Amino acid sequence: MIQQIYPSVSHPYSYELNKDMHFAAAHSIPSADAGKCAQVHGHTYFANVTIAGDELDASGFLVNFALIKRLIHDRFDHTYLNDDNEHFHAQSADYFPTTEVVARTIYEITQNYLDQLANKPRCVQVYLRETPTSYVIYRPKKTDQQLAANEAQNKAAAPDA
Repeated sequence: MIQQIYPSVSHPYSYELNKDMHFAAAHSIPSADAGKCAQVHGHTYFANVTIAGDELDASGFLVNFALIKRLIHDRFDHTYLNDDNEHFHAQSADYFPTTEVVARTIYEITQNYLDQLANKPRCVQVYLRETPTSYVIYRPKKTDQQLAANEAQNKAAAPDA
């Protein structure tokens, strides 16, 4: 595989891992504004998932690379994305299987898995290339809960005034 350079995301963690994978999938975008993309067509998607954290697990991994591949590649490879009614549907543009929505979905699947791990790694970026000339990057925003936790951590670490 050719060395890929991705836009990097700033994060406060000690460890960062990147898992590259590709999968072949078909889709159609159920919108009149989608042009030719409204027709069923396929891509060989190239995905990079960036995971960060401060603690390694009992095996010395932040996350086992093979587990990330199973979560994403095994789920989407050689599928018709529109058939995945758990993540995609035609009732809302937020759930059409566009590259943007697929990237967000990869993040959600990955982070839901990571949330179950004791070392609590975070998915900080998903890079998804649909064609040689087109790609999307999805980076989650910090939630109010994460912001509150960070604020409390900063207050605890600050010296008394």
